[in-house]
Amino acid sequence: MEFTMVQLIALGFAIFRMTHLMVFDKITEFMRTPFFDEVKEEENGVEEIYLIPKTGGVIGFIGQLLSCYWCTGIWVSLFLYGGYLWLPLYFGPFITLLAVAGVAAIIEAAVQNWNRGAD
Repeated sequence: MEFTMVQLIALGFAIFRMTHLMVFDKITEFMRTPFFDEVKEEENGVEEIYLIPKTGGVIGFIGQLLSCYWCTGIWVSLFLYGGYLWLPLYFGPFITLLAVAGVAAIIEAAVQNWNRGAD
């Protein structure tokens, strides 16, 4: 199956958005919690909270995976591309949705950055 340039770009934005959703976004924090230990440190009266991946077994593997944006991106790529190859009827709209959300996220970040520079 050949990919057009538009499909490749859409898949790239979809991978970006889904990876960001899994690794960083607050809405999926409940899914990441079982794979991390919370470590609190206080320095100069300021408390910092660090998430350290759990060790050992499948939980440790998933914790390590979710702590690495690049690693998660590879698995998300495999999932979305494979899904599109074998179930395009379902994955096509899903990838389109994620791609549009990815473009919107990039535009929003650019606008926020631009507004910070204008201050």
